[in-house]
Amino acid sequence: MKVIVVSKHHGRTRSFSLGGWTRAVLSVCLLGLPMGMGVWIGQELKGDDSADLFTGGSAQAWNDALDQQGEQLAEAKRQAEEQLAALTLRMAELQARLLRLDALGERLTTIAKLDSGEFDFSQVPALGGPEGSAMGDVYNPPEFIDVIDQLTDQIEDREHQLETLEALLAKRKIQRDVFIAGRPVTKGWMSSRFGRRTDPFKGHIAWHNGVDFAGKMGSDVVSVAAGVVIWSGERSGYGQMVEVNHGNGFSTRYAHNSENLVSVGDVIKKGQVVALMGSSGRSTGPHVHFEVYKNGRAVDPASYIHRTIR
Repeated sequence: MKVIVVSKHHGRTRSFSLGGWTRAVLSVCLLGLPMGMGVWIGQELKGDDSADLFTGGSAQAWNDALDQQGEQLAEAKRQAEEQLAALTLRMAELQARLLRLDALGERLTTIAKLDSGEFDFSQVPALGGPEGSAMGDVYNPPEFIDVIDQLTDQIEDREHQLETLEALLAKRKIQRDVFIAGRPVTKGWMSSRFGRRTDPFKGHIAWHNGVDFAGKMGSDVVSVAAGVVIWSGERSGYGQMVEVNHGNGFSTRYAHNSENLVSVGDVIKKGQVVALMGSSGRSTGPHVHFEVYKNGRAVDPASYIHRTIR
């Protein structure tokens, strides 16, 4: 291959002869340069697109992560609100139980007739004493929920104990109320005993089914035990009479009253005034004729007047 070079200013020419290797090298240079430039430009363009795509993907990933964290935060808030509501409900339940314990304590204090100043359930228990030496490490409180659960168990246990004690005291009170004991009058003296005596009207020996307590006209006649009134009115020989059924086969009678203050079916308490002393019926003066019946048979009231419950 021959190459001719022409000078622009002098018009001279030069010729060069190129061998096979020279022609090959020159061909590669002339053809490879444009191809290399094209490849380089393509790589640059591709790199820019990739950078743009990478930047857009990162933004999307951040948005997704933020959305996920927002959902997690909302779920944590919801769970916290539910736990707070449950805790509030548990605290309200504990407060209600504490109020019930206070009410039971006050009731037991009344039933047991304890000094009201000795057991005041409306006040925090008094504590005190000189400061003692340290006996260990600083106290580490347990988990709050565990403390509430323990307090709930303790309150429930105390409720059961107090309810059992209340039932026992109530039963004891009922037994004491229906227990026949005491005098049927608040004022007066025993004018006639149970058994054989001289009849005040005919003068012969007769049987007296009760005891008589003389006193002032219109003074109180009281029931010696709690019960239900089964008779209130006029009765032959007794005048105005009140009869009370105390259960367990026991009943009492209060006769010769000037006025009965209770009616049939009334539930009366121990010591309640049931009549006013009088002289109605077969009587020589104001007094109350008091009888005690056990299983339908008259017994000596004297054994019940002075006895005490054990």
